[in-house]
Amino acid sequence: MVGADGAMAAHSSELELAKKNLTDAIGDNIKHYWANLKLWFKQKISKEEFDIEARRLLGQDNVHVHNDFLLAILTRCQIIVSTPEGPGSLQWTGSSASKPGKPNKGKKKFSSVRQKFDHRFQPQNPLSGAQPFSPREPGPDEEEMRLSAHTLLLPTRGQLEARMMVTAFEMGLDNVTEEAVSTVVCALEVHLKDVITAVISRRKAYRLRDGHFQYAFGSDVMPQPYLKNSLAAYQTVTECPPPSASLPAGPPTHVSPDDAEQQAALLLACSGDTVPAPLPPIGMYDLLEALQVHRRVMPSHTVYALNIERILARLWHPSHEELEQDHIHRQRLATKEGLLIS
Repeated sequence: MVGADGAMAAHSSELELAKKNLTDAIGDNIKHYWANLKLWFKQKISKEEFDIEARRLLGQDNVHVHNDFLLAILTRCQIIVSTPEGPGSLQWTGSSASKPGKPNKGKKKFSSVRQKFDHRFQPQNPLSGAQPFSPREPGPDEEEMRLSAHTLLLPTRGQLEARMMVTAFEMGLDNVTEEAVSTVVCALEVHLKDVITAVISRRKAYRLRDGHFQYAFGSDVMPQPYLKNSLAAYQTVTECPPPSASLPAGPPTHVSPDDAEQQAALLLACSGDTVPAPLPPIGMYDLLEALQVHRRVMPSHTVYALNIERILARLWHPSHEELEQDHIHRQRLATKEGLLIS
């Protein structure tokens, strides 16, 4: 565990040093660099376009600063899901420690490796990026670069840390701590639980404990309004003591298994004869209704409006008239192309 913490601290210092070198080399254009980095993380631009913009901002002499920063940030994100010793650190220490008795030759070897590494990022042809998906041939790499909206999976810890680093760099911060990443992961899980709870509470009955804690979702036992005992039995279960009531000094009283069984049997006897029909799976209409009723689930208006727009876009479908007009339009285009060809 100590070795892992030391490796994390070493990679953090390397990232801070690489960021400082990049900031010193790029100067006032650092905001444009952070904007391009954010676009690359969002897959708005490709890696080749990002490298071209970085070379334009840095110049040919400082391209190695851009490469060192990318290696540092990728190594920092990868250390969480892999072994503490990254491949980059082993490679550089091996090259520098291969000949400890000759530091001058080791330095020359380091510069030669740096020049070869910079040469890999030199443009060959402006039309090379137009080749059909040449950088997306490996499948696993392409899956790792996809966003959560495409994979329909929660972001990993490394992806969250990478996004947080980009945001921190844009705000002028130097680093992101592990506690901040853990807090964001926990907040994401709690937020999703709140959304799911809001959706289920609109579909199924539930009970309240202490006036706010929801439990017993999906209870099919419904009270019979024509029976007096039914209302009394449900009131003893659902009612909670008023806030002004004083709590007992001793430990809270627990219901024995026999009393709980008798209470459940009484509720079942006082319930109606008909069982509610099974509900269909949760759909977009359920999510839209839950967000409209439980507005507190998403306090941010920006996030709320964006999600409502996405839900409404998923619910939209063309009408019969629109489908008919589209079919007629396609027929006219096909006829026109046929006349032009003939």
